[in-house]
Amino acid sequence: MPNSSAGGTGQGRKRAPRTWHDLAAATDQKRDRWIQTGSRVMNHTEFVACGIEWDAIAVQPIQLGLDALVAMQLGTRRGYRILADHLRDELYVIVPVDHADHFTGLPGVRVLSRGHQLLMPRTPEHTSQVADWVGTPGETLALVDPRRLAERLQDLAPALYEPVTP
Repeated sequence: MPNSSAGGTGQGRKRAPRTWHDLAAATDQKRDRWIQTGSRVMNHTEFVACGIEWDAIAVQPIQLGLDALVAMQLGTRRGYRILADHLRDELYVIVPVDHADHFTGLPGVRVLSRGHQLLMPRTPEHTSQVADWVGTPGETLALVDPRRLAERLQDLAPALYEPVTP
């Protein structure tokens, strides 16, 4: 019986929500779209000024930023503005302005604030290798809590930069 559940209600199972790592993956489907877009990328992206409504926290490598989002237990459906630059292996997490002090001294992390610009796709359908929406923007500006993000990055960063012993 198609779409029947164990309870016999006839309703299909809900799909598990996609993880941050799933959303950030450079899939074959994304790569095909990027190739099709080709040189038209600049028609579908724009540089947006940081430090006015939000700051961007640049985290390198992407894996570190994604692991921090998971550790924060952020839901992927809330509409957080999160971008991946797959060429630079960098994740950009959008946070409220004026919280740079939380990120001082964190390895692999820099703050883009007033005077910086971030390349963003105009729509979620127009992503590219250097401006790929990981968290799709919602109707409202959902920003990540900078204090919590800094704490998670602080917890995770040492393991990333410790030398591997045989």
